[in-house]
Amino acid sequence: MDLMKDFVGNCVDISDNILVVLEGCVYGGKLSQLCTLIRLSTIEATVVENKKFDSAFWGLKVKLIEVTAKVLKVVGYGNVILLAQCRVYLLKTRLPYTRKIKPLLDSMADKETEFPFKLDEHLCQSIERAMVSLILALPSSDQADILVNWMSSVQLRYPNLSEAFEVWCCRTKSAKRRLVEGLNNVGNTAVCL
Repeated sequence: MDLMKDFVGNCVDISDNILVVLEGCVYGGKLSQLCTLIRLSTIEATVVENKKFDSAFWGLKVKLIEVTAKVLKVVGYGNVILLAQCRVYLLKTRLPYTRKIKPLLDSMADKETEFPFKLDEHLCQSIERAMVSLILALPSSDQADILVNWMSSVQLRYPNLSEAFEVWCCRTKSAKRRLVEGLNNVGNTAVCL
């Protein structure tokens, strides 16, 4: 269990660094841009190398989603306990990345029949369930922030957080009803005294 806790802690710590590197490659990754960043001549980058580079980064993106799934599952189901702010950070970094990558991988798989990097449907459902579980364990205001960002996104289909939204709505209505009832009881008690 300590090994998993260390793994999750390290994943959360390095999330920004990994995502910054991969975000530059989300839309196909331009080898010439990377060569410029690492001070290589773009002449050295041939078309074959470009395809190998893209293929390697697609594979890396899929692996990152698999690692994300493992981290979300472990944290979402309570096997590793993180502070609420770490859970919010984890969701706010991984949710947009996952939301961007899945449609790209799906479109690449549709375009190229031999595209080797596809997300398993079981993995996608596991990520959704873990995210819902993780969201529902957060304070209500953090839930609202994450759900508002999710609803304002163009990619509402994946991950489907509608279950978390419905539960949040029910909890919010219930809390409001209890608050109103409590305020009415306080008002009646004061009058009765």
